[in-house]
Amino acid sequence: MTGSLLRLPDGRDLEVRVVGPEEGTLLVFHHGSPGAAVPFPRLEEAASARGVRVASFSRPGFGASSRRPGRRVADVAEDVAALADHLGAERFLTLGASGGGPHAVATAALLPTRVLAAATIGGVAPYDAEGLDWTEGMGEDNRTEYPLAARDPEALLAWMEPQVETFRRISAEEVISALRSLVSPVDEAALAGELGAFLAASGHAAFRLGPWGWYDDDLAFVAPWGFDLAAIRCPVAVWQGGEDRFVPFAHGRWLAEHLPTARPRLRPEHGHLSLLTQALDAILDDLLELAAA
Repeated sequence: MTGSLLRLPDGRDLEVRVVGPEEGTLLVFHHGSPGAAVPFPRLEEAASARGVRVASFSRPGFGASSRRPGRRVADVAEDVAALADHLGAERFLTLGASGGGPHAVATAALLPTRVLAAATIGGVAPYDAEGLDWTEGMGEDNRTEYPLAARDPEALLAWMEPQVETFRRISAEEVISALRSLVSPVDEAALAGELGAFLAASGHAAFRLGPWGWYDDDLAFVAPWGFDLAAIRCPVAVWQGGEDRFVPFAHGRWLAEHLPTARPRLRPEHGHLSLLTQALDAILDDLLELAAA
């Protein structure tokens, strides 16, 4: 079990966490937004039981990772390639949760000879997705956050500042109230266990260098992502819950219809977070089966 800084070719530092058997298939995990590379016992234990090695990393500006101002979603592929090279993995799996979803898709699109299979869990669609009302069905916080990112980045930063201070000190018991407008009943139940502790720890770590990782993520989400969805060649499992107020069900349907190699895993009974507590074993098994096929 390791947590360290990886010096990248351009001189930036990338905070990484690697868990699991060295000889195991590598799974690169993209955390949500905001978030950081902190212990995620549910994922790490389930992966290790399957002989899978998990590498997670804090995106630029989160945790101890150097900021990369103006980054696009596509830029993540360079960092993933450097991480996989460092770990000696020529080919690997990738999984993105929530705001990590677009980054997992970018990794699959831009490293086509290296990614065996990919999966998204409650991942957003492109902001300019044709035929999609992007914020329809989102909780109030998200309906405020993303339009600000699209039209007024300075106002976005001002809106984020008190949120950042809350998440820097939040307890597991306070996560539900902090996310109240976004949490459906099924997700509230999911937060009652260790997932609440994971999200609190992730919030504490995310803002070590200030709000910049979250800010840069948001600007990247609402800008062109920088790659062609049609370039994806590996299978991409799209996991999405019908009770999701963070990223509504329509985003999953849109991705399932527009990713050329999509494998739809649309679950009306789930929310945004319950997939991480109740479906993670199925998600990992599915990812391994897609890679084998």
